[in-house]
Amino acid sequence: MNPETFAEWLRRQGHQVVRTASSYWYDAGPRVLQAFPYHWLIEPADQEIRSLLLTRGIAALRYSTPLHAPQGKVSYHVVLRPPYTLEMLRSQARNGVRRGLNRFQVERITFERLAEEGWSLQADTLARQERTKSMDQADWQRICRAAEGLPGFEAWGATCEGELAAALLTARIDDRWCVPYALSHSRFLREHVNNALFYAVSCDLLAREGVAELFFTLQSLDAPESVDEFKFRMGLQPVPVRQRVVFHPLLRPLATGRSHSFLLRRLERDPGHPIFAKAEGMLRFHLGGRRPPEEQEWPECLAGVRPQSTDPTPAQEQADGMGESASDPANTKGDIRHEAS
Repeated sequence: MNPETFAEWLRRQGHQVVRTASSYWYDAGPRVLQAFPYHWLIEPADQEIRSLLLTRGIAALRYSTPLHAPQGKVSYHVVLRPPYTLEMLRSQARNGVRRGLNRFQVERITFERLAEEGWSLQADTLARQERTKSMDQADWQRICRAAEGLPGFEAWGATCEGELAAALLTARIDDRWCVPYALSHSRFLREHVNNALFYAVSCDLLAREGVAELFFTLQSLDAPESVDEFKFRMGLQPVPVRQRVVFHPLLRPLATGRSHSFLLRRLERDPGHPIFAKAEGMLRFHLGGRRPPEEQEWPECLAGVRPQSTDPTPAQEQADGMGESASDPANTKGDIRHEAS
């Protein structure tokens, strides 16, 4: 499967998809474009960004870029690379996998089953994450059914006595598998359903010919880092990158610390509001991303790889001297967010 197949999946859901020199983009929210495939690290030219923002009426862009890029919030991708064995896990995670596999059967399921039976799991997952307003049942069924017949997409489930307890929607893009959705019902969490499902599916996918990596998620705009702790316990690794959020030139004067404070106060009154939550994250990433890496607050999971000092590159010096380049992204539904679910 190539990126164009993933693009077709998004189009079937009703998304707008744009192809540029550096990447693909889709409307992850109102007037917001998210770059995909999510694992690509891109450095789009100013003209490319300017064209997206000015000719298409886009308010903001969001994309992942290398750590050495001149702008972007220090962030991370969560990945798993072969070999992947039970012995690699900590004792608690190993025990969880063994217990889960004794209790649940992990198998491929149909997209229709994921659409129908999976909704109760997805709704329960969204409730745990305080994101119930981000999706309804019709949205979920459209997401699942859009994958029907597309090469490279697979649905996996963990069942107990015939009942679906947890599920994954996976997609292979070139030599990588990604996991757009992971869901489970809280009734089964203490029985280690996620450990069993994730371990079994990861082993299967990484054993396929030509697979280099399983890309699980990028750091969320608005979720705490704790949502990724389960992945790290299961042997996944954070890879340092920068995430850049670029606003339309007319909106940049409004992208200030004062605006960010307003959004934080608004979220105190309505913590689950998806638009305000994503907007706060976008603004935070935008403001933080203008500083060089050594002056930023790094995610805790990157503590072991953070350099003691970082000499600015010529590109960084130029960007700092200019303040903000002529190009400067976002996402309301585009986050791939999972948890110990």
